[in-house]
Amino acid sequence: MIRLSVNVNKIAVLRNSRGGSEPDIGKAATACLRAGAHGITVHPRPDQRHIRPDDVHAIKALLPPQAEFNIEGNGFAPARGAYPGLLALVAAARPTQVTLVPDGDEQLTSDHGFDLAADADRLRPLLAQLKQYASRVSLFIDAGVRDVERAAEAGADRVEIYTGPFAQAFAAGDAGRELELCTRVAERARASGLGVNAGHDLNLANLGALKLAVPFLAEVSIGHALVGEALYHGLEATVKDYLRILNA
Repeated sequence: MIRLSVNVNKIAVLRNSRGGSEPDIGKAATACLRAGAHGITVHPRPDQRHIRPDDVHAIKALLPPQAEFNIEGNGFAPARGAYPGLLALVAAARPTQVTLVPDGDEQLTSDHGFDLAADADRLRPLLAQLKQYASRVSLFIDAGVRDVERAAEAGADRVEIYTGPFAQAFAAGDAGRELELCTRVAERARASGLGVNAGHDLNLANLGALKLAVPFLAEVSIGHALVGEALYHGLEATVKDYLRILNA
């Protein structure tokens, strides 16, 4: 079974655009879980443009024991102001999973994975630290990355395939090459003992094709598209639509 983790960052963007506490991130997370989602993903950034450290703690407190909690972030970004750093957040929240992403403030959203040939050695001690506080650690990678096996050698439990290029190609009507890249890297990752997640720009239109190509995916993390689709159909109904695709 492919598990669905709903990223609630966009709910925080809406809240922060106006100030105050609406829309309520906790209520949104609860609605997703009530509809059948297997977990909740957050991606706190040092600039606190959406999810803030207090949101991380609040969501952790409301999650039932069976729900997974995935915290994404750049483990090399230093503490800044009210942002204590990813390691401190993970130590306090003890999530099910940490997904390391090489992003910076200048990026509107995550748009590339780690270069494992260049980054594996410096990732190794960070992975060891994080695994003291989290059940598993995943690395964000490009579908065309070389040496995906180095993720396992560095101590990762899983990789998350960056599916943005696949989604763009799918929307343009020619996803064959990108889908093949996703399939190849997923198979190599699995052969090296890694679990395989996927995320970024997945939606109701393209998720089925990815699932058929990589049926052994462990988890998909979906936020931006799901929240957008929920504006038309409702949050719980949209989560159920995604689950129908994953369970077909």
